[in-house]
Amino acid sequence: MTEIPIRDVIVVGAGIAGLSAARALHAAGLDVVCLEACDRVGGRLLSARTDDGPLDLGATWYWPGERRVSDLLTDLGMTGFASPTTGDALFDHPGGVERLTGNPFGAPSLRYGGGAALLADRSAAALPAGTVHLDAPVSAIGPHPRGLVVRTPAGELPAAHVVLAVPPALAAARIAFPAGVPASLLRLAAATPVWMGPVAKVVAHYRTPFWRERGLSGAAFSGTGPLREIHDLSGPGGSPAALFGFAQGGPAGSERALADRATRQLVRLFGERAGDPVEMVVQDWSHQEWTSPPGVERFGDHELYGHPHYRRPALDGRLHWASTETATEYAGHVEGALAAAEDAVAAVLHATRAAASAAHAAAHAPATVTATSGRKDN
Repeated sequence: MTEIPIRDVIVVGAGIAGLSAARALHAAGLDVVCLEACDRVGGRLLSARTDDGPLDLGATWYWPGERRVSDLLTDLGMTGFASPTTGDALFDHPGGVERLTGNPFGAPSLRYGGGAALLADRSAAALPAGTVHLDAPVSAIGPHPRGLVVRTPAGELPAAHVVLAVPPALAAARIAFPAGVPASLLRLAAATPVWMGPVAKVVAHYRTPFWRERGLSGAAFSGTGPLREIHDLSGPGGSPAALFGFAQGGPAGSERALADRATRQLVRLFGERAGDPVEMVVQDWSHQEWTSPPGVERFGDHELYGHPHYRRPALDGRLHWASTETATEYAGHVEGALAAAEDAVAAVLHATRAAASAAHAAAHAPATVTATSGRKDN
């Protein structure tokens, strides 16, 4: 039987954290494979394609000063553009709709030219062919004589190190871990909220950004719902024209009902033209099998983001965490995902170099010689 070669690193998850970690590790000369449970890369970076351009259904913004995102855009040949925020906002409450002077959501933010998913697509394309394996969910991680072994439907893959670039709660729910992983770490992972996990994002695609004709920014917040917070999702120059809002996720199959309720709310806020969208798109992250574990809506302690335990590799320093939830800064942002990947890469490279130094020292250590006296007694 042919022995399966051991990889230097297996990255679990091909979202932007996993892809960025895989690229950095490959650039450092390591043999890397990236396993993704879905049939696409990107994770929570997902864009719907329209004839007018992309509409982001997951990650939408980044902010000035987020250097990792900025550097990645440059590296991938992408650009950003300022989010449209000019105009007044609306307040939707049981007594009616109130117009507010200015936009309380008007803090400077930026959007991804070409859509957020393009970050993942281009990152994956920058890796050697065969690095990323789609439809490859990981069901277990166990010990191996030279590191760890990862189990997938296609079989077992050994590696010196494993990087978990998925939400910790998802890993805790979907992956069987060996006894060597501290129970306290698994409890922490199981309780850590999934960014975007309990949320449905509703996008209304229109022919034109008609709300701007009334001096409205497209921003609204609501005490009645179903959309609690609404923003202008239009592209540069207003194309594609779109509004989007966040709602609480619902059971599988409820997307059509949510789209209908959201349309009625948009008509109440922005007038009859809001009732004639080109399309309504609902992305409910709460029942995405490879994003959110069962009961994701119950995880509410966001102070667990970036917990110190995530900075301590488990299983003799071979199991690492790298998702936006584990980031010590910018948790919940794409910048946080990149920061977590950066930390995991640094830990893997440190351990790899230490192991190589130890092996080199052992190979070149002087042999131990036992001396015997040549004197003869008279």
